[in-house]
Amino acid sequence: MAEDGEGSSQRLRSLKSRLIEILSADPDHVLQHADSLGLLTDQQYKQVKAVTDPSANIRDLLDNVTQKGDASSKIFLQLLKGNAMQETFPMLDCLCKLPETHNQSTAVFVLATAEKQRKREAAASEDVTPAKQASRGGPSLVEEKQLMKLARNIGTSWKEIGRLALDIGTVKLEQIEEDHPNSHRERVFAMLLCWRTSQRQEATAARLHALLCQDDWALPPDSIDFLLEPR
Repeated sequence: MAEDGEGSSQRLRSLKSRLIEILSADPDHVLQHADSLGLLTDQQYKQVKAVTDPSANIRDLLDNVTQKGDASSKIFLQLLKGNAMQETFPMLDCLCKLPETHNQSTAVFVLATAEKQRKREAAASEDVTPAKQASRGGPSLVEEKQLMKLARNIGTSWKEIGRLALDIGTVKLEQIEEDHPNSHRERVFAMLLCWRTSQRQEATAARLHALLCQDDWALPPDSIDFLLEPR
């Protein structure tokens, strides 16, 4: 691909369906980064953010970027190759393997090959459920029923706990609050699920307990000690 970004719009369009599938896991994260780079006008940002369906949200974002031309599309592609996106969406690592000049069939082939490789690796490794991990003697991943029980014990300071203890961004917390306007417990549960998803194999019950029992946001021991109980 030329330095001036020639062909970037077509390249982004050729990857559109696959990117929608990958980025829909956390569309707000992508939107905030795109907005910080000036890829959207204020009106476009509001319109995209107002879309509640994750897939449609990413679709509209991609459409806005590609319509702006090759320069904006190139910036967006570079964003997807950056650490912030690669860490949040590991499956984007296939973008780094794409050649600088290629047609649509090449892009689709590389992405499909990367996806097949991911599935082979997943099939080759044993599914590590909390029960299996515990049977191996390793730390057990926190379960949803534990998170729901914990959600009952977190009060109005849930956003502070989310930001300071769980390292969840303010924008994500506000989105969770908007998604669950009528149930405090569901808001807190969604926040805890977000933490578990982001931490992957490090989302153990013991680690969550450690995060919630320190500093100014520490919860009473009797409200979180059940996380340390063997299962």
